[in-house]
Parts: sequence; structure tokens; C-alpha cells
Amino acid sequence: MMWALLAFVSAALLGCYDFFKKISLRDNSVVGVLFLNTLFSAILFLPFILLSRAGVITAGPLYVPQAGVETHLFLLLKAVIVLSSWLCGYIGIKHLPITIVSPIQSTRPVLVLLGALLLFGEQLNGYQWVGVLLAILSVFLLSRSGKREGISFTHNRWVVFVALAALFGAVSALYDKFLMRSLQPVLVQSWFNLYQCLLMALLLVVLNALSPAQRAKRVSWRWSIPMISLFLGAADFCYFTALAQDGALIAVVSMIRRGSVVVAFLFGALLLHEKNLKSKAVDLALILIGLFFLYLGSK
Repeated sequence: MMWALLAFVSAALLGCYDFFKKISLRDNSVVGVLFLNTLFSAILFLPFILLSRAGVITAGPLYVPQAGVETHLFLLLKAVIVLSSWLCGYIGIKHLPITIVSPIQSTRPVLVLLGALLLFGEQLNGYQWVGVLLAILSVFLLSRSGKREGISFTHNRWVVFVALAALFGAVSALYDKFLMRSLQPVLVQSWFNLYQCLLMALLLVVLNALSPAQRAKRVSWRWSIPMISLFLGAADFCYFTALAQDGALIAVVSMIRRGSVVVAFLFGALLLHEKNLKSKAVDLALILIGLFFLYLGSK
């Protein structure tokens, strides 16, 4: 049951992360903001690596054990997958309302569910299946809300980017389940954040060299930018810790994490004054009911 509670905490933190990401990207460079995000995330976890090497931290959830070359290659691949998801997601959220983006991202657990059933042999009980089906239904209803804002889910290129972000995110979640079978959460989180920062720095150098227009883009500093890294770091820490628990189901954890749409929806409604909230609230209610059934099935 602890793994399910950690997943709910992670979901709440992710909702805040989505909000800070949205306001940071407004009239700002996607690549620049993403690089700063990876930089702050690396800075956040680098002390745990250094203190563990120095013998200051010798045990506990913040201790980062040493790992071999093969493990670091696994973590580098994790960084590539997550970075691909982030790039697509950042581009999409820059051009779409957050009350549209967040529910689209809630389709990710459906893909994770299929992978969990096929790759890991996970089995869901009746309550969990009801929760999954309600979440799927909410996605179809969401497409109607998008059309009222002139957003066609089949022809809008920004929707395609968000869909790709969800696909890469599903691959990442299934990969996380594989990694958590043998690795400690803080080891994965610390090193893949560091590798992400290095990859983004390389990407930034390449883009600046190839595109004069990219060099002309500057990032307008906002305090919301480091908040992205702070809330994402906390959300991922709860997430990896949940997956490391005995009996944790990646299909259920991933679905619960998409409950972040509740927090993102409230921010979009109260602070960003986005449109068609009444119809979107129906979709949100279905997600909430689905999460409730997932909670019942995980007790």
C-alpha cells in the first residue's frame, strides 16, 4: 500500500511541475528552458554522488552506491529516452493549453498497462480494470473539448508532439520497472539527471552551431524555472521509491501518476484562465473516479 501512497504524492508534485513548466515556457526558448531544467536537476543530485564517494553518506535512501560500466550505459539510455519525451512535451505544452496537454499525457498509463501485461506479466484486479477503462474513456471525451478550442487531435502538429512525449514516457516507465529490479532509486535518479544535463549541453552547442536563429534566442529568467527541477526531482524520488517497493505494479503507479492532471487543471483554471473548463471538468471527473477505483484496487 505504501507504493500506492507514494505514487499519489508523486502525482500531486507532478501537477505543480506541469504548471511551472507552462509559465516558464511562455515566450521563452524551449531548448534553453529544458537545458536549465536539466542543469538544476543535476546540481540538485550531484552532492549525493560526491558525498557518497567521500564517505560522508554511507547508507540510507540518499546513499549513491558505485556502479559498473554496464549500469552506467543503462542509465545513459534512460537519459536519452526521458530527454526525447521532454523535448516533445516541452514543445507541445508551449503551444497548447495546459488543460489539454495534461489529460493527453494521461494516456501514457494505457500504453504502460499494455507493456506491463505483455513484458512483466502484471495482473490487474477488477477495481483496477475499472479505473483503467474510465481513464481511457476520458481521453476520447477530451478530444471533443479540444475541438471547441480549434484543436484537432488528428491534424494539430503540437498534439502530435504531446502524443510522442506520452509514447516516450511510456517506454521510460517500462524501462524504470526493469531498472528498479536491481538498482537503488537514488542511483538511477542521480546519474540519469547528470547524463541528461550533459546531453542537453551537447544539443545546445550543436543547435547554436547549426542555426543562427537558435543563437539569437535568449532565455528570460523566471523563478519558475528552478521550481520545475525542484518539483520534478521530488516527484521522481517518490516515484522511483514506489517502484522499488515489493508488490508495486508499474501499470497502477503510472496511472496514479497521471492524476497530476487534477493539480494542473486547477492551476490552468484559477491562474491561467483557460477556456471550456466546464466540458473539461467532466473529463477530469472521470479521471478522478478512475483514480479512486485504482486506489481501491491497490489497498
